[in-house]
Amino acid sequence: MIDHGGVVELLTTTPQRIASATRGLSGGELNWRPTADSWSVNETLAHLRCCADVWGESIMKILKQDNPTFRYVSPRGWIRKTNYLELEFNASFFAFRTQREDLIKTLRALPREGWSRRANVKAASKLREETVLSYAQRLADHECGHCEQIDRVLHTRRLSQEG
Repeated sequence: MIDHGGVVELLTTTPQRIASATRGLSGGELNWRPTADSWSVNETLAHLRCCADVWGESIMKILKQDNPTFRYVSPRGWIRKTNYLELEFNASFFAFRTQREDLIKTLRALPREGWSRRANVKAASKLREETVLSYAQRLADHECGHCEQIDRVLHTRRLSQEG
């Protein structure tokens, strides 16, 4: 596990990586899928937004309450309660970037001990202990994998156009 400064840096780079990868692409390119059962760039962004909603809200609960207990919310379940999959990429990305700027501002202002604030999270029949750092780390790690996924989708699209 990396320290909180490294986590903030990773969380800061996600919107930059997505912006760089998608610069100048059309809606059709951003909605293209390599296979019928894979995700487009826009669908990947919708998933990232759900993770940011759910895990970011968990971070805020931990910061606002002393040792809260709350139920785990699945980002995959949360997406069904949003319109993220129907949104045009640029509008969705703007919302993602704005939300991320707010989270980064909050995390950068945290004193060192704020990162170890805890919560008890109910998932199925288990109760697990989470911290601000564990949620931020999960979000950063998860996003790294999906940024690589976006790069692969766009690379596959370029290859399919060349061939």
